[in-house]
Amino acid sequence: MIRKFVGRTVSTALLLLGAAAILLPFVWMLSLSVKPRDEIFSTEIALLPSRLEWRNFVVALTSTDVPLFLWNGLVVVLGILVFQLVFAVPCAYALAQRTFRARALVFGLVLAGLLVPFHVTAIPIFLGFAQAGILNTYWALILPFIPTAFGIFLFRQAISQLPTELFEAARVDGLSETAIVWRITFPLVLPAATAFAIFSVTAHWNDLFWPLIATTDPQLATPPRGILYFRDEESGDDVGPLMAAALIITAPLVIAFLLAQRKFTQGLAASGLK
Repeated sequence: MIRKFVGRTVSTALLLLGAAAILLPFVWMLSLSVKPRDEIFSTEIALLPSRLEWRNFVVALTSTDVPLFLWNGLVVVLGILVFQLVFAVPCAYALAQRTFRARALVFGLVLAGLLVPFHVTAIPIFLGFAQAGILNTYWALILPFIPTAFGIFLFRQAISQLPTELFEAARVDGLSETAIVWRITFPLVLPAATAFAIFSVTAHWNDLFWPLIATTDPQLATPPRGILYFRDEESGDDVGPLMAAALIITAPLVIAFLLAQRKFTQGLAASGLK
C-alpha cells in the first residue's frame, strides 16, 4: 500500500514538473503582456506586475494589423482543413472498407508518407507554384497541405473499427458509396475528425516556414508571419505590446482546445492511437 502511494506521488510530481516546464513560457508571456515597460526590464523577477498595463494590447492592435493576421490565419487553416477532410475521409474509407488490388501497397505508401517531412518537398512545390503563378495567394498557402498522409491514416484507423455489416446494409438500401461516406461514415468518426481538426489547425496556425517562403505580401501574412512584421516596426522594440500580440494570436488555439478536449481524447481512443 505504501509502495503504491509513493509510486503515485512520484508520478504526480513528475507530471506536475513537466507541466510546469511546458507552461512556464506561456505564463511568462502573459505576465509580460500586462507589465509596464519599466518592470519588464527590471532586474527583479516577478510574475505579477505592480499594475496592469492594458495599453500593451491597445498598442498591439493599433500599431500593427493583428486583426488582418488573425483573419488570414483563419482563412488558411479552415481552407486547409475543409479540403483535407474532403479528400482524406473518402480515401480512408476506401482503404478500410473496400477491397481492391494493391490496397496494402497504397496503405504502405500512406505510412511512408508519414516519414517524409514537408521541408523535403518545399523547394519543388515552390518552383511549381512559381511556374503556375500562384505565389502570394491564399491558394499558395493552402494547396500544399491538402494531401495529408496523417489524416488518411487517422481516419482509416477509425473507420476500420466500424462494423462491416453497417456498410453492407447501407448498400442493400441503395445508398451510393459517396452517400455512405458522408451520411454514415463521417458522422460516426466525428470524434476522430475533431482530433484531426485540432492537429491540423494547430500545425498550420503556428506554421512560419511555408508562409515565409510562399508569400511576400504583408496583406497575406498569417499570425506567425505577422509577428515578424511587428518586430520589424518601430513598436517591435516594445516587449509589452509584442507579448500582447503573441497572446492574442495564441489565445484562439487554447480556447478551441479547451472546448474540444473531450472530443479530442475520444477521437484518439476511437482511432487506436496511443
